[in-house]
Amino acid sequence: MPGGAQLSVTDQRCAARRPVDYPVIGEHRRFGDMTMRIVNISTQGFMINDADRIARGDRVMIRLPHVGQIEAHAIWIAGQRAGFQFERLIRQDEFGRMISTLQPNARLRAER
Repeated sequence: MPGGAQLSVTDQRCAARRPVDYPVIGEHRRFGDMTMRIVNISTQGFMINDADRIARGDRVMIRLPHVGQIEAHAIWIAGQRAGFQFERLIRQDEFGRMISTLQPNARLRAER
């Protein structure tokens, strides 16, 4: 599915981002399995802060709780940070369950 979820620039930025601290294995075509740490996530994508081998346009396959396997591609790189857009949107109900599992702060988890 070329081009990601086909969101306009304004749509890409309107989804609420949730801070998380979630290690994930990304399957990369050239590098194989890569350990990455997701630091924020939305229904449309996620950001990592350890993007030393990632280039804009790279695709990775990751597995998320309550969502399962999902592909994403890097849409921006800034130093060690990279933003990825999912190939499909995560449904709001799946996203809520996933955030309850991923939320690093117990106080924030209790507020949901």
